[in-house]
Amino acid sequence: MMKGWVVDKVKACKKTALILTITLFAKSFVSAFDVMEVHATSSTQQQIQEEENEKAELENRLDETQNQLDGLKGESSSLKKELADLKEQLNQVAGRLEELERQIAEKEQEILDTQAALEEAKETESWQFECMVARARTMYEMREDNHINALLGAGNFSEVLNAADYYSRIAKYDQEKMEEYQENKRLIEDHEAKLQAEYAELENLKTQAEAEKSKVSGLISRTSNSISQYADQISEAERQALAYEQEIKEKEENLEALRKQYEEELARSRAAANAAWRDISEVSFDEGDRYLLANLIYCEAGGEPYDGKVAVGSVVINRVLSSQYPDSVLGVIYQNKQFSPVASGRLDLALSVGRATADCYRAADEAMSGITNVGNCVYFRTPIEGLEGIQIGGHIFY
Repeated sequence: MMKGWVVDKVKACKKTALILTITLFAKSFVSAFDVMEVHATSSTQQQIQEEENEKAELENRLDETQNQLDGLKGESSSLKKELADLKEQLNQVAGRLEELERQIAEKEQEILDTQAALEEAKETESWQFECMVARARTMYEMREDNHINALLGAGNFSEVLNAADYYSRIAKYDQEKMEEYQENKRLIEDHEAKLQAEYAELENLKTQAEAEKSKVSGLISRTSNSISQYADQISEAERQALAYEQEIKEKEENLEALRKQYEEELARSRAAANAAWRDISEVSFDEGDRYLLANLIYCEAGGEPYDGKVAVGSVVINRVLSSQYPDSVLGVIYQNKQFSPVASGRLDLALSVGRATADCYRAADEAMSGITNVGNCVYFRTPIEGLEGIQIGGHIFY
């Protein structure tokens, strides 16, 4: 009967749909519900503390992200400087390579000119040799008596000497020319060998310069890629920092609203203490109030010691007695945003299967009889730093 009464009352508080739905599926959740730890609600002050903790965590993350961002920007700046140095180095290498290519082209032309001169010297030597051979052959083919006749036929001794000198000078001329052409050929060959060696050295320097250019180009490519990666990381860090800043802003706005709400709660708590209070004898409890209160106590303080269960029941009854709150157990429990098990649906689930224990019922009976172990407190929450009140178990009552 009490269970049906509670359902009817909950219908009046627009909880029908939730209770009916939970009732249909409650049996399938009973075993799972048995292992759930039932603990206290989070009040406005607890929400403030949670928001402040989350805000502090976000601020720490923002600081870490900002430090990371500063580091990334520093690394990016260093890489950009390194990239500028590499590009300057590449320009120098490219300039040196261009100069080497010019020198190689000049050396190639010089070698070609020297090879042409060498070919000409070889041809001149060959021609001179042929001339010498021709003259020697002519002189050899002349009969010896012709030479003697030429000498005897001279008019005087001077002519004889002139004739002998003539033949001697021809032979000497041929010998000198041959030696001259041979020396010139040798010099040209030496010059060509030197040019070839210089050309090989230039080619070696060119190969080294090309390797250096390739190395610097690779470094530039890798550095550019690193800068691009840092740019992406910087962009992501900036996006994350903006997101944290936005979340912090939202937390600050939430905190402002929660602090305002908390101040209102404290004001209501003080007002309730100073307002008119009914005596417990003036309260008429409806059928099912005991069942409803016992299950709320189960949801809020099922894991607390017995005194903690009595204290939660006392808060509900204190509100019923105070002119600042609804004047019925049902009205107090289902007042908007007051008890988290109501908002989460845990109370409706407990009501549908009767989760309250014997201690919960006994605590409800004591509270409904006017017994209170928390004075006129009308709020409770888990302990937080700076909040004063009566601590019983895991709750502060104020």
